[in-house]
Amino acid sequence: MIQFLSFLAFTIFVALYSAWQLRKDKLNSKDGFFLGGRSLTGIVIAGSMLLTNISTEHLIGMNGSSYRNGAIIIAWEVTSALALVAAALYFVPRYLKMGLTTIPEFLEKRFDGMTRTLIAFLLIVSFVSTLLPIVLYTGAINIESIFEISTILDISKEQGIWLTVVVVGVIGAVYAIFGGLKMVAYTDTINGYGLLIAGLAVPLLALWKIGDGNMWRGLVMVFEHAPEKFSVISREPSIGEGAREAILPFSVLFTGLIINQLYFWTMHQSIIQRALGAVNLKEAQKGLLFTGVLKILIPLVIVLPGIIGFYYFGDSLYDDQDTVYPLLIKKVLPLWLTGFFVAVVMGAILSTFNSALNSAATIFSLGIYKRYINHHASESRLVWMGRMSSAVLAVFAIVVAPFVAKAPEGLYQLLQQLNGIFFIPMATVIMAGFFFPRVSATGVKAGLFFGLAFYILMYFVLKVELHFVHIWGIEFVLNVLVMHLVSIIAPRKNNFTITDTGAVEMTQWKYARGLSIILVLVTLCIYIFLGNVS
Repeated sequence: MIQFLSFLAFTIFVALYSAWQLRKDKLNSKDGFFLGGRSLTGIVIAGSMLLTNISTEHLIGMNGSSYRNGAIIIAWEVTSALALVAAALYFVPRYLKMGLTTIPEFLEKRFDGMTRTLIAFLLIVSFVSTLLPIVLYTGAINIESIFEISTILDISKEQGIWLTVVVVGVIGAVYAIFGGLKMVAYTDTINGYGLLIAGLAVPLLALWKIGDGNMWRGLVMVFEHAPEKFSVISREPSIGEGAREAILPFSVLFTGLIINQLYFWTMHQSIIQRALGAVNLKEAQKGLLFTGVLKILIPLVIVLPGIIGFYYFGDSLYDDQDTVYPLLIKKVLPLWLTGFFVAVVMGAILSTFNSALNSAATIFSLGIYKRYINHHASESRLVWMGRMSSAVLAVFAIVVAPFVAKAPEGLYQLLQQLNGIFFIPMATVIMAGFFFPRVSATGVKAGLFFGLAFYILMYFVLKVELHFVHIWGIEFVLNVLVMHLVSIIAPRKNNFTITDTGAVEMTQWKYARGLSIILVLVTLCIYIFLGNVS
């Protein structure tokens, strides 16, 4: 009972606080609903970005992976700091200068309307087919494992997970439909910092118990039990036999991984939309770089517990690695704290879910509905359409969610493999818009379709003996070549320059470069000091 009461108390507090913060906001305008009225500050941006990114596919999937494969999975997190530096110093200043609401808007300015529409369509498909279902399913696993919904209601475990998926999906949709980006951002901020507190409590309490009241002794005992689990450099093959089953070989950090990170943190709509809603450039840069700091710290929440799980459970759960984190929570957290933790986990699920819904609604309303269906739609009509599209997409995600259950290398690995279908082609198009002035609209379309077909052919049809992140790197290079070759035949017809629309104040944060240098150095130090652990 105390579990449920602490869960309910925190969940109600977050909802009431966020609603109170929005009491004076006008949510029937385009900027008000989709960009939070361009009023977000650095702290809110950082908290919202963190929780939009970190959800149960990380808590369950990455801890499950680190339990089985060690700390090599940390690369997904710490290299994010490098991409966030690029976002703060290069990309976001240009986005804000242009007054963008969505990334596809930039593509229309740089190339043409069809390029914008294609990318908008692919973004929506990627949300519904990969991110949203996996977030809902992993969240349902966690809640079912802790609260045992199926036992309480006397139904099967599968039915309990289905029911949880539906309930969480409906609640997330309500947040996105009625509150817009600002509601999402405020709930994210509270839940984001709550996640850090509760998430850190799991490994700290576990180490306290293992070390009989001494956390350092507990960490030493976990390390001595399996020192190889702490190595951040994988010796797995990235080419040849075994490459397809490898988790994250070290060499892929220098090929496709950096392209993926740049796309996700500088171009992915559901992430960068927070920075687009900043009150000014200074707050946007603060938010991005504070997020970089949090991404350096977050492995303590989504990697270390998995290694501690190996200390407790040995290899007994190797065939069911996605249950490690929920079992560890039940083992180490006091009863009253598990309710608070589930509330925070629920917040993480809702954050990623409703953030993706809000972004998809933004893209559909402004990029597809207004362009092709109702050219003269009023702002209130666009907001209404955004709400309706959020509802429809939520239903699709709820229906698809249970079908992601059987992922042999784990749910987080599945998410990344599926993301490769969409992320790299879209990254190539957006980067071409900034860095390759000779590339034409016809060229980027050719590169986009080539990239989509290339990854599906290589990874899913031919099943080449090559790690999927390497395929990303090869795909990026080939996409760029295709774009340039086609652009020779069909050269660009318009000149593009970035002009200042005056949407926000553009003074840079004075500590942006200094904190960026620190983040780069800390990332390098992590690999230097944990690279040869064995």
